[in-house]
Amino acid sequence: MSTTKFTPRMLNALAVRLTDRDRRLIRMIRDFRVLTSAQIAEMYFDTADSARKRLLVLSRMGVLERFRPNLPPSMGTAPYHYVIGETAAAVLASEDGVDLADSGYRRDRTIGIAFASSLGHTVGTNGIAASLYGYACRHPESELTTWWPENRCKAEWGALARPDAYGRWREDGLSVDFFLEYDTGTEPLDRVAHKLDGYIKLTESSRIVTPVLFWVQGERREANLRKKLKHHPARMFVPIATGYPGADAGSVDDGPAGARWLPTDKDGPRVRLAELALHWPGLGPMKEVDE
Repeated sequence: MSTTKFTPRMLNALAVRLTDRDRRLIRMIRDFRVLTSAQIAEMYFDTADSARKRLLVLSRMGVLERFRPNLPPSMGTAPYHYVIGETAAAVLASEDGVDLADSGYRRDRTIGIAFASSLGHTVGTNGIAASLYGYACRHPESELTTWWPENRCKAEWGALARPDAYGRWREDGLSVDFFLEYDTGTEPLDRVAHKLDGYIKLTESSRIVTPVLFWVQGERREANLRKKLKHHPARMFVPIATGYPGADAGSVDDGPAGARWLPTDKDGPRVRLAELALHWPGLGPMKEVDE
């Protein structure tokens, strides 16, 4: 639990040392729960070296805390993972006009993600957002206009469906909203496909048609999952597409923004994330049908 009393004088002294980018970064880490050094570099810095130097400063200031998960020796060393420190929580609470004690921050819960069985899933999901943010930084015609992490999705739709994230992506005049299901390959495929039941309920309740995108870890996993998805009744109500990191998208690797996505109602070719809006032109509020 929090133990430090942050006075206005202490917060003012800290404020002059934090840049606008620092403030955006710590708020992002608070919302995402944890980000790796590589993800932070992709979203906020020009080089990995400049990211490393600034993250070290913020860690020494107590703004951020970091840890490295243990990996099998054959996998080498994990990157640093960053969570907000108590100092950052105090800064955010001050900016939001609430007391630190009322902000919901608890150090034991925050650092506890280092030991959570869901760490890999959370980091992987956040990696999709980091890649899209990074792509948008390099391509002004694109933008990740919305990204809701799992906890916000749960608060908004948890009674019906629990997506790992909700996003809105814009590129070259096209825009697509989507729910993301990030698959680590540990769940049985029947259980993965069963998640679509909730999206049927959500679509019926909201009257808004939003695609569900499954991001898996390899070609065989995708092929087997697609067999399950093509026979699920949700395909009549919810647009569905799958993708994976190694999917053939041509000579340029644009990550999840690129031509990685294959709708379940077609066999190919794959399309860019924004181009899903062209494949499914009827997205958005459902039209009322006259009796």
